[in-house]
Amino acid sequence: MSELKKETAFVNPFRSVKFFVVCQSFLQLTQLMTSGYMKGSISTIEKRFGFSSQTSGLVASFNEVGNTLLIVFVSYFGTRVHRPRVIGCGAILVSIAAFIISLPQFILGIYEYDRSVLERSNATDLCLPGEPDTYVPEQCTGNRASESKVALFLLLLGQALLGIGAVPIQPFGISYIDDFASKSNSPFYLGIIFAATTLGPAIAFILMAVMLRIYVDIDKVPTVEIYLNKKDPRWVGAWWLGFIFTSALAALSAVPYFFFPRELPKEEENPQKVATESTKSDLLEEDKEKLEDLSLLQFIKMFPVVLLRNFKNPFFVMVILGLINFSAMIAGLATFLGKFLEWQFTLTASYANMLIGTINLPAAMMGIFLGGVIMKKFHLSLKDSTLLCIASMGLCILFVLPLFSLGCPTQQVAGLDYTGSGGYEVYFADCNRMCNCSADVFNPVCGQNNIEYISPCYAGCSALNYDAIHKKVLNYSRCSCVLSNGGLGSAAPGTCGSSCSHFLMPFVLLVCISGFLASISHTPAFMLILRSVKAEDKSLAVGIQFLLLRVFAWLPAPVLYGSIIDTTCLLWQRKCQKRAACRYYDSTALRHSFIGTQVWFEACSFFCFVVVYYLFWKEGKSQQGQTQDSPLGEVPEAELKVSPPHQDSQELAGQVEELSPVGEA
Repeated sequence: MSELKKETAFVNPFRSVKFFVVCQSFLQLTQLMTSGYMKGSISTIEKRFGFSSQTSGLVASFNEVGNTLLIVFVSYFGTRVHRPRVIGCGAILVSIAAFIISLPQFILGIYEYDRSVLERSNATDLCLPGEPDTYVPEQCTGNRASESKVALFLLLLGQALLGIGAVPIQPFGISYIDDFASKSNSPFYLGIIFAATTLGPAIAFILMAVMLRIYVDIDKVPTVEIYLNKKDPRWVGAWWLGFIFTSALAALSAVPYFFFPRELPKEEENPQKVATESTKSDLLEEDKEKLEDLSLLQFIKMFPVVLLRNFKNPFFVMVILGLINFSAMIAGLATFLGKFLEWQFTLTASYANMLIGTINLPAAMMGIFLGGVIMKKFHLSLKDSTLLCIASMGLCILFVLPLFSLGCPTQQVAGLDYTGSGGYEVYFADCNRMCNCSADVFNPVCGQNNIEYISPCYAGCSALNYDAIHKKVLNYSRCSCVLSNGGLGSAAPGTCGSSCSHFLMPFVLLVCISGFLASISHTPAFMLILRSVKAEDKSLAVGIQFLLLRVFAWLPAPVLYGSIIDTTCLLWQRKCQKRAACRYYDSTALRHSFIGTQVWFEACSFFCFVVVYYLFWKEGKSQQGQTQDSPLGEVPEAELKVSPPHQDSQELAGQVEELSPVGEA
């Protein structure tokens, strides 16, 4: 009797599905924080290591490589392994990956930027008349030449491991909960996980905004020797601190999974639900047993068979194409929206990330939530769900179109070629030809004439005013290219910035509204996938769906966006006589290219859903004709295949949440 009391008094949390839900929510939030950090730090990493946008887009999307390669094996080993322990191993790998991503900060040298004349004896950023006209570039040492390559290798390795570590976390966690939770509680638990997970990217962007206010080499350079301020275009924030933080969180979140058993005690079912759910459960268990009886080779062979079979289904194909375009648009925005805001409105990376984390991501989450509520409350048919997707994407496009005209004109930078003919060199003028200016030096100044120069030398400035107390340059004087009142003018340190800051909030508001509207289509679109395949193909179709989205959307989209952004560059940084990061963009071309790519993907997605609606309309007319011709008005079999009876709302919610790609940031 006493032993029974002790057993009753002590409840082992590791045999409770509720505690597993708590652990899973925390782990998935941490995982999404890690991938969100990479997207939030893209522009900073570009500046630190001299990457082009195409290269940084490759880094951002590289975590999909490992994820894509292993998705078949995850589908196969779903219930054949000790799922909690595999999830724990995945969390440890995520922790290791985050630490590897931060390694360039520790194994490479300090961040070298073009310093003012008082910080070094070589005065290459001031005008020095009388020096030779030709400038001999600094010879690169072996270490300096390989720095960017080492950083790129470590970032790609970390991203690949991050993708591999994330592979088992969501699928195994969701299936584990669904197996041992009651049918009535399972959708509720999955909803909790989904809500916690979607907070990951938002928290990542907000925390990254805080980290980027700290100087990158705070661990190597004393604070008194940091001469840059946060608004200086040469400023680089401590991008690596966020990865150290998430690495520790991921390691901590992995610990509980090694104490959960292979199987949990099944939660008690609601007696009122048992009768109605028993038939469905038997069917699901029967399908699961069929899959589990297959060998790995047979399972792999089934993938192309099921894929080809569903490719013959026009509903499946068009919905997949719509989701591919939608996901490509999301992937591009998630990676480069922060950088776009920085360059378009002369914002700091910290402020741009704060805007995304506090405004844009919450709006997208609300859209996803509203789409699910509409589906559940109004019991939408497949045809009505398609109409909802069409309406949400159509309204999204309408709110995006004004963004073409909401932006800043290209700032006037002396010596740059604005003709679009690929002028990647700075051209000298008569006023600075005698100064022997180096195009490799980047120390922008803003003249009294409101024209920006890439260095005091290009402005013809031969003197400066220095604040010894605060250790900063107040202004540059005796500038031969800046005329004022008939004499030589002066220039202030830093960029001239944009003169259209009043457009920032309307722009962000329209992006927020369009993101909210587009996200409404998320849940109904995934429901269309679930209901457009045969029952026996449902399990594998889910894996095929995620495989196609990764291969054709999440993997190539950031690289495509980065390549398009690179085409609008006016001046490239040179490292070791090779092209590195972009220093100036054509703001108008950047806005038109970036927004145009977004509208293109949205329009393609809209068109795909219009085709799906047409297919439903055509199928409906065909069914009406068959019904009239059939004896006693029997319902033809085609109608049951295309539009099966409405499922129980809780089952519907559970399936939709299980399909939601919460693993993407």
